[in-house]
Amino acid sequence: MLARLQRLQQNMAQLRRFQTKYSAAGVMEDTHLEWALRYGLFEAVQIVIDVSCHLVTRDELGTPQTYGECIQLLQEHGYLPETLASTIKAMIGLRNILVHQYVQVDVGQLFELLNAVGDLASFIDSVAPHFAEGEGNP
Repeated sequence: MLARLQRLQQNMAQLRRFQTKYSAAGVMEDTHLEWALRYGLFEAVQIVIDVSCHLVTRDELGTPQTYGECIQLLQEHGYLPETLASTIKAMIGLRNILVHQYVQVDVGQLFELLNAVGDLASFIDSVAPHFAEGEGNP
């Protein structure tokens, strides 16, 4: 799982490049950039889901029926602060839109979500202590 958290850090660096290098209008005009932004956000959120659900299962925190419930259980058991858990749940909603309603996604809104990249760093800081060095990826 530590490898996944490292991959999330790499994704965050790439997403931050969008903030500094491109404008929302520029991304909207370039379908390749739009695709990269969509995929980068999708993969980042998917890693958060994978890590979260792994912790819930491994530590026997409950039996979630949804990804959002995984986050809720982490919050209830002190792995995540409440405000971060709320933000992560909203990100999961974005992931679901990217997967199921990708045609309707507003690129301007995706670009605004780049402001939440810092929340991904907070997620890493919150969950990393729950993994031992060298822990493999299931």
